[in-house]
Amino acid sequence: MGKIAINNERCKGCDLCVHFCPKEVISKGSSFNSKGHRPPRFNDSGACTACAICARICPDVAIEVWR
Repeated sequence: MGKIAINNERCKGCDLCVHFCPKEVISKGSSFNSKGHRPPRFNDSGACTACAICARICPDVAIEVWR
């Protein structure tokens, strides 16, 4: 079981991690950061495998992955 942390202030809300997550545990966010972007949310349902696709695809290096 994996876990991710999204740095909300670093994220620009491109949602690439949402689209590329194979387990669909990342969803579009509803709140804004200080720059006016909507960072995604991690739904900790236990389905995350820590594949790190989200971290590799993130252009802002805003995601950390733990196993």
